[in-house]
Amino acid sequence: MKILVTGGAGFIGSAVIRHIIEHTQDSVVNLDKLTYAGNLESLSDVASSGRYEFEQVDICDKAELARVFVEHQPDAVMHLAAESHVDRSIDGPAAFIETNIVGTYTLLEVARAYWDALDTEHKQAFRFHHISTDEVYGDLEGPEDLFTEDTAYAPSSPYSASKASSDHLVRAWRRTYGFPTMVTNCSNNYGPYHFPEKLIPLVILNALSGKALPVYGDGLQIRDWLYVEDHARALYKVVTEGEVGETYNIGGHNEKANIDVVKTICALLEEFVPNKPAGLAHYQDLITYVTDRPGHDVRYAIDASKIERALGWKPEETFETGLRKTVQWYLSNETWWRRVLDGSYSMERLGSLEKGVQS
Repeated sequence: MKILVTGGAGFIGSAVIRHIIEHTQDSVVNLDKLTYAGNLESLSDVASSGRYEFEQVDICDKAELARVFVEHQPDAVMHLAAESHVDRSIDGPAAFIETNIVGTYTLLEVARAYWDALDTEHKQAFRFHHISTDEVYGDLEGPEDLFTEDTAYAPSSPYSASKASSDHLVRAWRRTYGFPTMVTNCSNNYGPYHFPEKLIPLVILNALSGKALPVYGDGLQIRDWLYVEDHARALYKVVTEGEVGETYNIGGHNEKANIDVVKTICALLEEFVPNKPAGLAHYQDLITYVTDRPGHDVRYAIDASKIERALGWKPEETFETGLRKTVQWYLSNETWWRRVLDGSYSMERLGSLEKGVQS
C-alpha cells in the first residue's frame, strides 16, 4: 500500500512515517509545507528508504495537491498537517483557520476528485484518515468523566475550534458524498522529536539551561499523556483495519497534573544530570508559576476502550517508562534540538495575552 501522509515532517507525522517504513512493507509519500515545526531531520533514519518520498506542498494549494495525487496514486491518506500549538492560536488564530479548516477542505476536495476517478476495486479500498485531538471536546466536568467517541464538541481555544471544524468537514464529506473517511481523536502526545515549545521538551531544555520552568496557573490542569510511538501504532491500525465512517479515541491511560509532570522531569534530571548549572541546588527550584492561559481547560481524559476492543490496540508505555525514554532521548540528541532552537523558535512564552510575560 502507498500512504500519503500530510504533515509528515511534524512530531506525530514523523513518528507515523518512521513506524510505517521500519515496521511494514508499505510506501509513504510525505507531504509537508515545512513550517517552523516541520523538521526533515526527524526522518533521517528512514529518508534513504526506497519506499519513502517527500513533497514540499501546502495543503491549501489545490493545484499542487492534485499533481501529487496524480503522480503518486496513493491508496490512503493520513491527514496530520495542522497548526497545533494552542498558545500560538491565541496570538495568531488566522493561520489556524487557514491551515486547519481551509486546508482540510482543499485536501478533501482534491482527494474526493481523485477517489471518484478510481476503478471500483481501488475506490472500495481507499481510505481518508483524519487525525484530530481530544481538545475538541473542551473540559471534563466530573473527576471520573472520560471523553468517548460520542462526547459533544465544546472547543475552548482557536486551535481546538479549528480542529473541531475540520472534524465536522471530514464527517460531512462521508455523509454527503460517501467519501470513505475515518477520524481519530488523541490525547496529549510526548516523546522523541517533540518541538520544544510544548510542555515536556520545554521543561527538559529550560532545566538543562538553568532557566525558569513556567507552570500555568496552579499547575493542576490534568492531561492524559500518550507516548508518540504508541500513537503511531494506533494510527496505522486505524487506517489499515478501521471501519469507514467510524471515530476512534486514542489515549494513554496516563492522567497527570501539569505540575506533577514538571516535578517528575526534574526528578529524572536529578538522576541523569546531577551536575547542574552554576548556583542551582535542585531543578525544582526553577519552577515558576505564571499567569494562566486564557480559556485553559482543566482536565482532559480519554476512554480508549473502543479502539482496544475493535482493533486490539493498547498503549505499551506507561507514563513513567515513556517519560524516562523521552528525557534520555533529549539528553542523547542535543544536535537535533540545538538545530531546532537555532531556527525560528526562541522558547518565548506565547498565548499569554500579556506583553512581556516570558517563560
